[in-house]
Amino acid sequence: MSKFSYNTQRKILIFGFLIIPMVLLIVFSYLPLANLVYYSTLNWDGLGDDKIFIGLDNYIKVFTSPEYFSVFKTSLYYFVGSFVQMGLALYFATILNFKVKFKNIFKGILFFPYLLNGVAVGFIFKFFFQPNGTLDSLLKFIGLEGLIQFWLRNPNIINISLSFTSIWRYMGFNFIIFLGTIQSISGSIYEAADIDGANTWQVFRYIILPSIKNIIALNAILAVKGAISVFEIPYIMTSGANGSMTFVIQTLEKAFKFQKLGLASALAIVLFVIIIIVSLAQHYAFKDKEA
Repeated sequence: MSKFSYNTQRKILIFGFLIIPMVLLIVFSYLPLANLVYYSTLNWDGLGDDKIFIGLDNYIKVFTSPEYFSVFKTSLYYFVGSFVQMGLALYFATILNFKVKFKNIFKGILFFPYLLNGVAVGFIFKFFFQPNGTLDSLLKFIGLEGLIQFWLRNPNIINISLSFTSIWRYMGFNFIIFLGTIQSISGSIYEAADIDGANTWQVFRYIILPSIKNIIALNAILAVKGAISVFEIPYIMTSGANGSMTFVIQTLEKAFKFQKLGLASALAIVLFVIIIIVSLAQHYAFKDKEA
């Protein structure tokens, strides 16, 4: 017979299962974050041992220099694009939830881009948008030569081109989330709506939409977070040139191109805090609506 009581055994078992994940979380998340906060108080190039403690000077420089926050206007393109992406994903998820020929093939086509490596997607669309590339050839083929632009050189349309790439890349993720949630709705509800004579729009408005509002709220939070911290696509395709600079690309340039690791760490902390504030604000906004 065990000398430990049931509650003691239960606590030991819970602790045993939690200890390894907690150690990994501390080592790979909390410790790097603590180091980042420490680095943000230094004047350091990230290479030598000449670390000069300057306190909050890096943060003061960030908040008193408009150039560091002006790049957030680029995020607006991705912010708008993310909601276009969500709308398209919800549309296709709703359509493919009903009886459609070859719907499994369409599901695969829509989800496939999300399976591709982000670097590969960046290079694919870099060639797609280049002069005399795939897009220009397609426009010439259908007789729309007048629409041809310098897609990745014109500051007026470069972020629209990059946002389109982002929509293509990530729509599959939202699509599969929406589709899974819609398919979890009981079939008896659809049968009752069909008996009552509800059309497709009414089924969507009164059955599907209320059932997935929490998922829409979650995807909206992820969309804003992604728009603020966008990096992969603009970095691979343009390296932030021609007006496509984002906050994350700017942070990396400060750290590795200009060797200002302390300032870059402060920028990273500021971005981290902004994402937390925006996420909490959205969470409570949606929570109030549900209440």
